[in-house]
Amino acid sequence: MLALAALIAVTAVWGVTFVQVKDAVELYPLFAFLAVRFAIASATLAVPAAPRLRGLGRQGIGAGALLGLLLATGYALQTAGLERTTVSSTGFITGLYVVLTPLFAMLFFRVRFGIEVWGGVVLAVAGLAMLTGIKAGSASGDLLVLSSTAAQALQIVGVERFASRYDAIALTVVEMVTSCILFVAIAVARGDLGVPYGWTVWGALLVTGVFASALAYLVQVWAQRRMSAARIALVFALETVFAGLFGYLLEGDRLGWLGWGGCALILAGIVLAEPAAAELLRAASARSPGRLRRRTGAVPPGAGP
Repeated sequence: MLALAALIAVTAVWGVTFVQVKDAVELYPLFAFLAVRFAIASATLAVPAAPRLRGLGRQGIGAGALLGLLLATGYALQTAGLERTTVSSTGFITGLYVVLTPLFAMLFFRVRFGIEVWGGVVLAVAGLAMLTGIKAGSASGDLLVLSSTAAQALQIVGVERFASRYDAIALTVVEMVTSCILFVAIAVARGDLGVPYGWTVWGALLVTGVFASALAYLVQVWAQRRMSAARIALVFALETVFAGLFGYLLEGDRLGWLGWGGCALILAGIVLAEPAAAELLRAASARSPGRLRRRTGAVPPGAGP
């Protein structure tokens, strides 16, 4: 349950940073932003990772580099696709990693999943369709986003493969450094790399670098020693839900009944596929003031006369 709670916190951080990143990349080039973001992530983990790196060996460094390559590829292809297709189409296709992750796990590692996981996948995909609206985009843009989604799914499957073999902090810092190097190369090639300026940009860089990258992917490696890749992918679908929620709270976006219904379906899919999620919701419900009042007849403190 602790792993699930940590992953939900990660998706919440990813969701709230959508607003920050949107504002920041209007002032500073996207690939330069990603290069500095992953440089900050690498620096965040550098000190605790330094004495652990030797223990990775060549194979461990290769594993971390592969994860970093997949991570950077996912970000880059998604950005390229978003320039050619609609935002809603990008959101839906990106969310399809909840389908691709168990498929890749079955294809490459012969992992088998129960019917409850596949039921959760179906509910999550339906929820993503409702939440994003799936407005038609261009074929080339959609194909780029689908390639990005495949890279993200492979990254999740790869983490499951390597998480139990190597030190989590050392593996994650190699992943962050690799992503940083690739984004620096892209930013330099585009002539975008420069010194960031302004609190809007630096605030977004610090939050995404430290919390949404270094700590988030460290939590992923740690959690995947305890949860399967398919269940991780389902929980990560909450990123779309939190993005909609924080867009509603911070930007005044309006989801409508279809969007909120999509959020509910994604949550239902996670509860179906991940027993710990259901237990977490039951525990939260048991502690709620309304539930306490119904159970005991008592009025909790601060609940009124």
